[in-house]
Amino acid sequence: MAQEQSAVRINEVESSGGTPGDWVELVNTGSTSADVSNWVVKDNDDSHSYKIPSGTSLAAGAHLVLDVESSFGLGSSDSARLFGADGATLVDSYSWTAHATTTYGRCADGTGAFTTTTASTRGAANACGSSDGGGGEPSTTPWPGDAAVSIADGSNVFGENLSGLSFESPSVLWAVDNGPSKLYRLVPNGATWVPDPANGWSAGKSLHFGTGSGDPDTEGVVSTQDGIFASTERDNSNSGVSKPEVVRFDTSSTAGSLNASAEWDLTSDLPAVAANSGPEAISWIPDSYLTAHGFSDEHTGAAYDPAAYPGHGSGLFFVGLEANGTVYAYALDQTGGGYTRIATFSSGFPGVMDLEFEPETGHLWAVCDDTCEGRTATLDIDAQGRFTATAVHDRPTGMPNYNNEGFAIAPQAACTDGHKPVVWSDDSNDDGHALRAGTLPCTAVSAATPATRTD
Repeated sequence: MAQEQSAVRINEVESSGGTPGDWVELVNTGSTSADVSNWVVKDNDDSHSYKIPSGTSLAAGAHLVLDVESSFGLGSSDSARLFGADGATLVDSYSWTAHATTTYGRCADGTGAFTTTTASTRGAANACGSSDGGGGEPSTTPWPGDAAVSIADGSNVFGENLSGLSFESPSVLWAVDNGPSKLYRLVPNGATWVPDPANGWSAGKSLHFGTGSGDPDTEGVVSTQDGIFASTERDNSNSGVSKPEVVRFDTSSTAGSLNASAEWDLTSDLPAVAANSGPEAISWIPDSYLTAHGFSDEHTGAAYDPAAYPGHGSGLFFVGLEANGTVYAYALDQTGGGYTRIATFSSGFPGVMDLEFEPETGHLWAVCDDTCEGRTATLDIDAQGRFTATAVHDRPTGMPNYNNEGFAIAPQAACTDGHKPVVWSDDSNDDGHALRAGTLPCTAVSAATPATRTD
């Protein structure tokens, strides 16, 4: 028990009424799983006590959020104290004299001193500003591609609510509209992208849940070898209720509407959030890349082993939550329904609007909208096997601060004169346009870098 206790730390504290209330987050900094059954959290009053349920363990590197609001509230001048199962052995503690504007968290995550975080990251690595020396997000740098951007659609072709984007190939770009829910197959027409006129795609196809009913609030989309997958926040037919899901669609049909061929309901695994603040972003990363770079499985506390998750396909899905900017990695059973969370980490932003994996660099790009001045971050697998922010970029200087919710990077095959296209989707359809295009530098693919592109 002493060894476990020395590895488990208080990592982040929300004392000012977060979602779903005040909470204390623990992290296991050790290399093995820790049994935290019946451990106790108290504030500065010994009569205020929250007991962790029996049978609770914390994998190496994993985070555990304790919703202490169910037992007591944390004050503006208060403490969070963690005790062992005997209720008397103090494991860790932190005290403060005023509410944080965000949360109080350790920087670096799990090991550093407490500071005010740059964003609440419930259940994920802490968002630490570059000035705190804690290994947080890097300083902001200019956009690495061309400064200029161009309009990439016709006038008022899509209207408002165009959200996620994903390239299937240099000549096919998928886009989702979050309300009413539609999926578009886009093809190039000169310098713009237009709905494919073939096979019933000319006006996009309406989307429904697997029952054939409902209007999924599809916010993110990713093209993979197993089909088109979208992330949903809610059913627009019942817009006040959160419905965080991943849904798959068979796009070979010539019908004018599509029913989900599989659904994964993430409600029980994700924190409770407002109906319009759920899974905004989705991406997919092949197992070959993750294993080659030592990706850590927080579920097992060891290196990620794809064989441990039969039926999940050949990669993991990365889902970004708008409410807290946290990214959740899942192995989805492709028969539908079953899933296992493999990892949780912060995007470095208070909210994440899209995620895009770039095979040539190994970057997982996280996108924030006008809330963050249109910035993007690159996250890469570190020496501990966890995704951490390696760069934060301003939007191109030629891009106004639009409500961009979608972002897609063209495959390597689209490279011309050392640059490849990128496309943003503007949910607000500013000035009558929802799509804008820019560039990123092409990256030479080395023998050690898997170049498989399935999205």
